Amino acid sequence: MAAYHVYRISPTIAKLVKPMELLDVFDNYKEARSYAREQRQDPANDPQDTFKVIFAENALDAEEKLSEFREKPIMKEWEK
Repeated sequence: MAAYHVYRISPTIAKLVKPMELLDVFDNYKEARSYAREQRQDPANDPQDTFKVIFAENALDAEEKLSEFREKPIMKEWEK
């Protein structure tokens, strides 16, 4: 069954492999979103870390989606 996975992604020098840690799994998006926000606000966490919520079938699928290379969107002149 698909669920919302919350990950902590640490910064790295190499862009190929992202060190990520599964923090929790939720059935409800609002719970996952509020948990991720709490983690971002927590002073005990490294400010360099990013916290992502991703919808996936399982942890392996979530990690594959998070590891995919995504091109930056092209900004139009009026969006700057």
